[in-house]
Amino acid sequence: MPRIRVLVVDDSVVVRRLVTEALSREPAIEVVGVAADGRIALAKVALLGPDVITMDVEMPHLDGIETVRALRASGHRQPVIMCSTLTERGASATLDALAAGASDYVTKPSHVGSVQEAVDQVARDLVPRVLALAPRAARPPVRPGAGAARAVPVPAAPCAEDAGPPASPLAPAPPPHPVAVVVVGASTGGPEALSRLVGALPLLPVPVAVVQHMPPVFTSQLAARLDRLGAATVVEVERPTAMLAGHVYVAPGGRHLEVRGVPGALQAVLTQEPPVNFCRPAVDVLLTSAAATAGAGVLAVVLTGMGADGRVGAEHVVGAGGTVVVQDEETSVVWGMPGAVIAAGWAHRVLPIDDVAVAVAVAVGAGGHAAVGGGR
Repeated sequence: MPRIRVLVVDDSVVVRRLVTEALSREPAIEVVGVAADGRIALAKVALLGPDVITMDVEMPHLDGIETVRALRASGHRQPVIMCSTLTERGASATLDALAAGASDYVTKPSHVGSVQEAVDQVARDLVPRVLALAPRAARPPVRPGAGAARAVPVPAAPCAEDAGPPASPLAPAPPPHPVAVVVVGASTGGPEALSRLVGALPLLPVPVAVVQHMPPVFTSQLAARLDRLGAATVVEVERPTAMLAGHVYVAPGGRHLEVRGVPGALQAVLTQEPPVNFCRPAVDVLLTSAAATAGAGVLAVVLTGMGADGRVGAEHVVGAGGTVVVQDEETSVVWGMPGAVIAAGWAHRVLPIDDVAVAVAVAVGAGGHAAVGGGR
């Protein structure tokens, strides 16, 4: 079997060596080259034709964001995984890179006790992403106006196991029922998918809750960006909050988000219960709590992402009489989470990302699930 060929781009010699050592642990991966800045990277991409590129955000001469833009403008389709610092500035720059066409990101090691621990962390976070994204190298990148890009679980390894292709037919449409709350889960590819979704939604008469696999700081930056895109008011949840119509509530990194209360008086509540699917926040936690609280009034949306987080939650939503819509494979960066829901038989519709907002708006505006139930 041919190995996945990776180009490592970082202006730090230490980081280049660290990333190279971490990737070299995986027999299916081969580091074919390194580059110290974006200009060198562009030349080496043309020369080496790597399958996947890891990219530092801040570099001299040509930074990671501009390098991604240059790659996409010149037609290079390789997945690009950004390597970011866990800071507000790093989070903002990473989201810029994702909007420019990067596929995913990892955070650089911090507060580690040894070089070996740093290598272990990089291997745990980066290797699953390279393995998951490499098969997408033969397909065009999903860019603004054409699809989605990026997102990441914390920690990543078990979340990064691809769920495989769908194996079950779609679930039959549930009986019509007024929508009380929309709950959304996403991982890899999520920030751009969420941007497309939130940016296209009209002001809804019900609240929306979102779990995106991201660490702290990144989720607050994501919420701020989403708030600027559409009609809804988007906030990161900081404390128990009454959920209002026309608002989108984003789970903060490192804490689960639950929907509690009763229909018509819903509340967004944070917990620090153990990770689920090795993720916190977890999509399963959000969807399961919403189903327990709002029953058939739940409209669940599972977007692009690695792993199977959301599959169990979707089962609870369907069991309560709610509706589940998932993003299709063509517009997903990684089809693990949506594919897992379909394979389990819990999806009612499979839609391209640009059609998801329409389905949500119609379902909520029509006052019933009938508008989104049914086949493809």
